[in-house]
Amino acid sequence: MFRAFLTAAALAALALPAQAQDLLIRGGTIYTGVESAPTAEVVIARDGRIAYVGPAAGAPSAEGLEIVDLHGATLFPGFTDGHAHLDGIGWRELTLNLEGSTSVADAMARLAAWAEAHPDGPIIGRGWIETRWPESANGARFLTAADLDAAAPDRIVLLERADGHAITASSAALAAANITASTVAPSGGEIARGADGRPTGFIVDAATALLAPLMPQADPEAKRNAYRAGFRVEARYGWTGVHFMSAPAGDIDLLEDMARDGEASIRVYNAVTPDGAAALIASGPRDVADGRIITRAIKYYVDGALGSRGAALHAPYSDAPHTSGLMQTNAAEMGPLYQAALRGGIQVATHAIGDRGNTEVLNWYRDAMAAVPAGERGIAEPRWRVEHAQILRPADEPMFRDLHVIASMQPSHAIGDFHFAPARLGDARLDGAYAWHSLVELGVVVVGGSDAPVERGDPLIEFYAAIARRDLEGFQGPDWRPNEAVDRATALKMFTAWPAYASFREDELGTIEVGKRADFTAFDIDLMTVPEADIPRGHAVLTVVDGEIAYRAD
Repeated sequence: MFRAFLTAAALAALALPAQAQDLLIRGGTIYTGVESAPTAEVVIARDGRIAYVGPAAGAPSAEGLEIVDLHGATLFPGFTDGHAHLDGIGWRELTLNLEGSTSVADAMARLAAWAEAHPDGPIIGRGWIETRWPESANGARFLTAADLDAAAPDRIVLLERADGHAITASSAALAAANITASTVAPSGGEIARGADGRPTGFIVDAATALLAPLMPQADPEAKRNAYRAGFRVEARYGWTGVHFMSAPAGDIDLLEDMARDGEASIRVYNAVTPDGAAALIASGPRDVADGRIITRAIKYYVDGALGSRGAALHAPYSDAPHTSGLMQTNAAEMGPLYQAALRGGIQVATHAIGDRGNTEVLNWYRDAMAAVPAGERGIAEPRWRVEHAQILRPADEPMFRDLHVIASMQPSHAIGDFHFAPARLGDARLDGAYAWHSLVELGVVVVGGSDAPVERGDPLIEFYAAIARRDLEGFQGPDWRPNEAVDRATALKMFTAWPAYASFREDELGTIEVGKRADFTAFDIDLMTVPEADIPRGHAVLTVVDGEIAYRAD
């Protein structure tokens, strides 16, 4: 253990304007994330900063401090979800949630019940995934318009697949969007068709834009309520921050207003949608409420998702040899955008899932960095990211290291996808699939996230998936590449220190050290010692951001 503390004058210089609580936290193991002093007995926060961390015997007086007794729980540096969609997390709480549906019949029973309870207006839902449905035993069985029509006759229904890259639309929705047998899918998209050439209702990637006019345009208060729900859910799970990928450019002002009004209970690091790129490059990074909401990245897409066969592969899908996936863009389009971001000092985060998608992005990053040398950049080391980096050719992995590119990966994707990835990819391509350990061994920064609402968004599930590489029932197939699991110390970095680095805040966040911001997460289990299988059964009991208690379990 170690002890350290700040003088009153130093604390005053670091004080936050927020009404932070002055806390003394004790009563459980405290993991600091600092290799030279990994545990402590007490941590004290004053004015939103860590003022002391070390043994109880050396702690300053507790006078004027609120005592937080962990009652045997375990405290960690604040966990950050390195890739999530805050708006979607909130809307999931307010719309039809098909997560966990066990079959087509189960999903449609939920839809019918929702339709009965909500007789007016369009029905919006998400969260279904067919990969373990009995109807998919002999091949993927996606939802169709016919399924939706039977459950909610004559209603406009839009049900988004869990991966967020496909939507099944009812017949009424297809008609309202004027999607017919003669409709041509836009580049990078697909309209699934039956033997008669008519749309089945399953719409993939770029083609989902055809349905956008049917999405209810939420009034400002409804949108604010969705974000309130998102903040509430994330804090309850123990997240002290979220890297908000594809943050709608039009919502940034709202999020900043919420922070100023005290409604942003956790940190948000925004990577905006491409329509906000020009304005962000022109203005430079945005930072309000003393760093509670920071906007300094742009999110782009290069391909789709593996489950809906939109991920771009070098060779055809093993279970669908007529397709190699869908590229969403090309070098000619992305080159100028990447170069502009480099000159403007704006971080780039590009979605790439398939091996071809990842190869292309890495090559485009290399070319942009060569075209804009360090002296011409807004920031010499831009810390660009590849979001997902799911399927890699092993020969491409060193490019992450050589270009100093961050791999932003979601461990729960592996333990879900491995139930169908071998069929999609064949065995050989699994050597570069969800390759966390290989990348870490190369010295690559691997940021952990959840991709919620694509996945549940529980940090304990993500931590478990990273170290166990087994599904939640404990199953691990013979082709799941168990060597790509990481150890617990690495997993902790994936959700604490490395997200801090990826958001340019390693001097303030990511470890429990004197002078850093008082962001903490406590769980009712010790992630570093309990059996792997017990980890997903745990719960967050305390979430502290800038010294303020954002969530405390009853």
